[in-house]
Amino acid sequence: MTEANGGRTDSDIEAAVRENHPALITYVTAGDPSLGETKRSVEALDRGGADLIELGLPFSEPIAEGPTIQAAIKRALEAGTTPEGFFELVDSLDTEAPLLVMTYYNVILQYGSEAPRASERGTGRSGATSRDARSDSATATSEPADGPDVRHFVERAAETGLSGIVVPDLPAEEADPLRAACDEHGLDLVFIVAPTTEGERLDRIMSRASGFAYVQARLGTTGARADVSGATHESLQRLADYEVPKAVGFGVSEGAHAAEIVTAGADGVIVGSALIDLATASDEPAAALEAKAAELKRGAERGLANRGADADVPEPEQP
Repeated sequence: MTEANGGRTDSDIEAAVRENHPALITYVTAGDPSLGETKRSVEALDRGGADLIELGLPFSEPIAEGPTIQAAIKRALEAGTTPEGFFELVDSLDTEAPLLVMTYYNVILQYGSEAPRASERGTGRSGATSRDARSDSATATSEPADGPDVRHFVERAAETGLSGIVVPDLPAEEADPLRAACDEHGLDLVFIVAPTTEGERLDRIMSRASGFAYVQARLGTTGARADVSGATHESLQRLADYEVPKAVGFGVSEGAHAAEIVTAGADGVIVGSALIDLATASDEPAAALEAKAAELKRGAERGLANRGADADVPEPEQP
């Protein structure tokens, strides 16, 4: 963790965004087409310039995902990817970029009632059972007598070296148990902000978000697009006064997209479907991903250089 302006301490994720501004955040589905290939893909993206890397933990009902990521999740599940296999993959990775898990709340709720505790597993890639001293108190906290406990998942995530969690189907209003568990173990909890989110609900989301706010570029599901939605510009203007960094995803696929989004005020760009499409079509996916990451990072940097210049801003899309 690093010291931020005003004496506040940045998390690993927020520090990565601020120190590598504008940040390139990439996504791949763990286990697609295998955990071994995922390891090669993640390390290629890291070499190519990714500043944060999201790893999708497959779930059978991925409601926020478009066809590309749905197909990747299907391939990963058919290959036998499990939560514990996912965590073992994370433990094996060697990257400069901090890692996040993106998954659905049901996976977190179901995980680990019978799983071995951290004291029985030893340490993970982070060299400790947690990424933060706040975890020292976690094992002393009494667990519920019955019902699911999200802390099992969060403890395991922290142990293996993950720095944050993204849960697309978890409303901020229902996130307090997961937020508390993440605080105990030093993980960020990233929320998605839709183009239609405003007013008091936007305030609630932004007050609970940490690391960065995941700004949804357009309504609908994930997937590569040919252009940048005008709603992106409107969303960034609406979020400008909030301190947490803003990264835009859903539809970003080219360096030119990254440049336009950063010029509009984003602190980072998030790219997933385009990377999966590229890797699936390539005979040498690791090399292709490394080159694509470098292209996207250059685009983001061009956008920062262009910021403040007069630019044509598209009209916002109608919902």
